Amino acid sequence: MRDQIWLESRLDNIWKVLMPEVERKNKVIIRFKGRWKNKFGHIKKLNDGSSEIVVNSFFRHLDIPEYIIDTTIAHELVHYMHGFQSPYPRQYKHPHKGNIVNKELNKRGFEMLLKLEKEWIKTNWKSVYLSLA
Repeated sequence: MRDQIWLESRLDNIWKVLMPEVERKNKVIIRFKGRWKNKFGHIKKLNDGSSEIVVNSFFRHLDIPEYIIDTTIAHELVHYMHGFQSPYPRQYKHPHKGNIVNKELNKRGFEMLLKLEKEWIKTNWKSVYLSLA
């Protein structure tokens, strides 16, 4: 099973590789939470001004490939960078319109991981979810 320290380390590493030029303008917390079938994660701004990235608790299990978690974290970091639930100015009206998140991830070298993620979800997620739920 993956733990909190592992998850924090993944966030730090992905941030350094994906967007080293993006300053952390507030405290960014990451944690496992929820047991969702149709949601892998989200980001929200907390009352104290920090940003919280939440990753599906099922992702603690080693049945979930690391690249699924990595793409989930990267996806939420793009929202942060685009000004959604962060101190950055909002760059877009809607967080997903025009496939802006995947375009940004592709630009930053995540194209292959996104393809792997899409295929894994299509062929494996339902059965893994059912076995863990």
